[in-house]
Amino acid sequence: MEYFVYGRDLPGAFDLKVRLREEHWSFMDEYADRLIARGPTMTPDESASTGSLHIVDLPDIAAARAFAYEEPYYLAGAFETVLLHRFRNLAGRTMWEFTEAVEDYERFLVFSLDPTAPEPAASKHLIVYGDLLALDGETRIGHAVLLEAPSAESAATVFPATANAEVHPWRFGGRN
Repeated sequence: MEYFVYGRDLPGAFDLKVRLREEHWSFMDEYADRLIARGPTMTPDESASTGSLHIVDLPDIAAARAFAYEEPYYLAGAFETVLLHRFRNLAGRTMWEFTEAVEDYERFLVFSLDPTAPEPAASKHLIVYGDLLALDGETRIGHAVLLEAPSAESAATVFPATANAEVHPWRFGGRN
């Protein structure tokens, strides 16, 4: 079962996250073979993080809760909120399998918690995308998309304006 976990940073949490980076990465190393996507969301100028995204394959809800709430950033109080949803990977791949990168495009996390929003149109710029589901795995509550686009405004068009989508600059995560 795949899960979407997005921790929204508390204002001013960037320095705390920098100090905890190695602990965070060590925690994530335990899940390396189960990660579908990972990485920070960033301020528009990419000077600081605004959140931490992980899409991970785990056996059950208890394991998903442990992943979300035993994570070092969460335990240290870096997150204002954590979104935890089941995820149905409609792309059928991980971010590491994305090979269509365009040099001048930026990367974004775009998600909508509107269950009536349509799926994004097929595009070579979609890195990973899928349905956001309730934890029971039955009720669709929205969509999440990781994609490349020339701008945040362009990325926002993946969903209709009525879907109230959130658009976050995002970058591939992991040890560097």
